[in-house]
Amino acid sequence: MQILLIHSDYIEYETKRSTPVAEKIEDSLKKGRMEEAVAVFVAVERDDEGNIEYATCKAFEEIKKVAEQVKTNRIMLYPYAHLSSSLASPKAAVDTLKKLEGLLKEAEFEVKRAPFGWYKSFTIKCKGHPLSELSRTIRAGEKKCAAVVKEKEEVVSEALKSEAKATSYWYILTPRGELIKPDDFDFSGHGNLAKFVNYEIHKSRAVDKIPPHVELMRRLELSDYEPGSDQGNMRFYPRGRLMKSLLENYVLEEAARKGAMEVETPLMYDMNHPTLKKYLDRFPARQYSIEADKKQLFLRFAACFGQFLMNHDMTISYKNLPLKMVELTRYSFRKEQSGELVGLRRLRAFTMPDMHTLCKDMDEAIRQFNEQYNMCIDVLSDIGLDLSDYEVAIRFTRDFYEENKDFIVGLVKTVNKPVLIELWDQRFFYFVLKFEFNYIDAMDKASALSTVQIDVENAERYDIKYIDPTGEERRPLILHCSPSGAIERCMYALLEKAYMNSEKGIVPMFPVWLSPTQVRIIPVTQKHIEYAEKVAEGLDCRVDIDDREETVGKKIRDAGKEWVPYVVVVGDEEVNSGNITVTIRSESLPNKPANVKMTVQELNERASDEISGLPYRGLALAARLSARPRFM
Repeated sequence: MQILLIHSDYIEYETKRSTPVAEKIEDSLKKGRMEEAVAVFVAVERDDEGNIEYATCKAFEEIKKVAEQVKTNRIMLYPYAHLSSSLASPKAAVDTLKKLEGLLKEAEFEVKRAPFGWYKSFTIKCKGHPLSELSRTIRAGEKKCAAVVKEKEEVVSEALKSEAKATSYWYILTPRGELIKPDDFDFSGHGNLAKFVNYEIHKSRAVDKIPPHVELMRRLELSDYEPGSDQGNMRFYPRGRLMKSLLENYVLEEAARKGAMEVETPLMYDMNHPTLKKYLDRFPARQYSIEADKKQLFLRFAACFGQFLMNHDMTISYKNLPLKMVELTRYSFRKEQSGELVGLRRLRAFTMPDMHTLCKDMDEAIRQFNEQYNMCIDVLSDIGLDLSDYEVAIRFTRDFYEENKDFIVGLVKTVNKPVLIELWDQRFFYFVLKFEFNYIDAMDKASALSTVQIDVENAERYDIKYIDPTGEERRPLILHCSPSGAIERCMYALLEKAYMNSEKGIVPMFPVWLSPTQVRIIPVTQKHIEYAEKVAEGLDCRVDIDDREETVGKKIRDAGKEWVPYVVVVGDEEVNSGNITVTIRSESLPNKPANVKMTVQELNERASDEISGLPYRGLALAARLSARPRFM
């Protein structure tokens, strides 16, 4: 069970319409308001069905504890499925909510319960003190609330165990080469870096409230949780699938420009394969394991082992180096902890561009590392994330740093801002050097995007060899690179950036090449649709026509809610003059649209310039809005 507790000045709701699973209610329950109350948003989960009594009891204890801390005896129970992607059956959910309501009333709380299975509008005013927003996760347990039953033991790699034990030394490295302890560094003008340092050092991965991008991904009809799947597996609607496809194609094209050969490898592997078993213990990720044909298999968490097994079977000359291969894994699987799963930020099934480079020696590895470091900066820039949007972490062993100080300082000079350093006295993992670009979101959580690592172990483990100029067999070094990080995480970062921009008074939008609709044409009346179609024919981009029987004002507002970059209204004036008036989103301010008169050709040239050289696909939905279904 997931619960979100908000101490509120008031909360009120009103039912709008029922769903097929709505509970029957009296008219008196169709509206409700409670003041000076703890609003408890509840998602009853599939795992709770095995022991509803336990889940209810534990939830009651948590609610009671919080209510006593904030000194109120008023509780509003509000069913809220959006807190989880692994929901219980409607019957189990209603039974649990009713039992919880009963326990609270027995404890002499004043309780109201919003009805289950109804579309509702609600308004809440949060108190805003340190205990006013809290979340709790209730896990399956025994009949009594005394102890939690252990889940089936999961496979945890030795690398994860080592990571938990590893002693990290943290520093800030400046472009001047100064290595400063975080407590001694002046973070003035580096607010995001301060947040990132706090996040990394304290390892606060779990989320305690719903981040802004979750509401945006739903409102824009990009993606949503899939209640019919495991947690951390998402559904993508046509607009989201379009954006995802464009990002995927772009990163693959960039890797190809750097000489990477695209390959494809299996989704699952034998956990007891001697080489893979050793690698599992060196990779810090939790695996999904399954059984089939008397074998214990695991779902891949990266493309590394598939590509390395392929490298093992290849005949490679020094003339082939550096040798690059890339795979876009749809999907990689990591059994992330449930408290860390939220929206598109951290998933259990995700799309990862995974590129590996075989290098003849450390000098070549360092040159390739530097080249790929700069490639990652360029990739994120085209996606819509510039250097000011993310913070850099560079991680290495002490020996590597002592031998390559100038190179590492050069990486810092490239971004021209201080970066976070993590240093180890001894090597715990397969790499000696690693960087990540980390996005800091509206909740001050950090999420790694691009990364490159220098791997000094796996060529030997997988028996990967190349022939040197003398005919001798040599072991290459291997670079692991994801130019963008997970594709879903790029979408998360763009949504979070748009939200934070809107908080600063900047109109939110996607880069034009990623916008599901690039130009929307709004005919004033039905008689102007023919001219709208003529305008559309003159545009070489994703253009749609709002032919719905709505007012022009509502059509313009809806285009704004969808973040359409260019909006064209056509009426008698446009038909007679042949010119159009275009609202340009990137130049607009909140409640102050930037309207520019131009020809259709001028609009086409402007839009074409913004998408030139980047992947393109047509509309994901019908060109006329009247023909489109609603997904949310």
